[in-house]
Amino acid sequence: MATGFFWDERCFWHTGGNYAFMSPVGGLVQPMATGGLPEDPETKRRLKNLLDVTGLLAELDVASAPPIPEEDLLRVHPARYLESFRKTSETGGGELGLRTPFGPDGYEIARLSAGLAKAALFATLRGEVDNAYALSRPPGHHCLPDFPNGFCLLANIGIAVEAAFAAGMVDRVAIVDWDVHHGNGTEAIFYDRDDVLTISIHQERNYPLDSGDFEDRGSAAGEGFNLNIPLPPGGGHRAYIEAMERLVVPQLHGFQPDAIVVACGFDASGVDPLSRMLAGSHTFRQMTEITREAAEELCDGRLTLVHEGGYSAAHVPFCGHAVLEALSGSAITAPDPLAARIEGQQPGPRFDAYCATLIAEMEDALNL
Repeated sequence: MATGFFWDERCFWHTGGNYAFMSPVGGLVQPMATGGLPEDPETKRRLKNLLDVTGLLAELDVASAPPIPEEDLLRVHPARYLESFRKTSETGGGELGLRTPFGPDGYEIARLSAGLAKAALFATLRGEVDNAYALSRPPGHHCLPDFPNGFCLLANIGIAVEAAFAAGMVDRVAIVDWDVHHGNGTEAIFYDRDDVLTISIHQERNYPLDSGDFEDRGSAAGEGFNLNIPLPPGGGHRAYIEAMERLVVPQLHGFQPDAIVVACGFDASGVDPLSRMLAGSHTFRQMTEITREAAEELCDGRLTLVHEGGYSAAHVPFCGHAVLEALSGSAITAPDPLAARIEGQQPGPRFDAYCATLIAEMEDALNL
């Protein structure tokens, strides 16, 4: 068997329309000669192309997937939201939530993105691959059941996990989100559940501004099954690895999941325009290695990664390549041209000690 890699060219055709960063073009907002919204196809297209050029893609089990069925969507999203999304898509696109513009066929492409996440998870659960990666676009971890948010139009991971529960393939699932922004949508879907452990490592008070506190631990039956790990701006490689080793891994071992799903965003990169963190490609490689080892110990290696954010077209390909090297065990590498620059920006001992103190306080509060 091999690592599954699920992608589809149509996902790169998703568009948010004519924007200048976060502002729609018009009035005094001049059109941009290149680019537009930070969430554009080039980060993911360039990742797929780099895998092709290095030869790593040839070592993966590559596939596409059909759009997610409506019955799977309805387990997470109310029919009224889906109908509004579909109609707006059919009439040329628009924006239904906060920072979620989409163009024609946006609904069908979002269904395809969620379909890739489900196919990757199901292939892993069925033992058709050792583990899997879904190059989903548009992303999903900010999408609430009835409100799209932060470039996310459907809750890709939430939909895939609920489909796995409905198919009787799992009893307990852990979701680890290392996108730099808080995974508020995934949290909301499972907040009162004890069969899903949701963990989000994120830059504190980046996006959304009003969620992601450590104290938000779940409610009702789900109390204690949600963990937010907010890190201060400027946190680098050591802070992320310490959070993984001292907080994430013990929580996974305590929960004993049947499968682990990772919301794999690369926007904690030291050159990402939408964050102030200092992770490098080696950070994402090591986090993947840590999570893969935990999956092998806890759930026979059933690990699925679903692509989320990451807005540096220059750096995302190398971060993604590093993750897929670790996921597949490949000897093929892609030397990161930005590695030295990011390493040179790493925080010094005093700031590392400050981050370690914050992590130790969370560790104590969790009685780990």
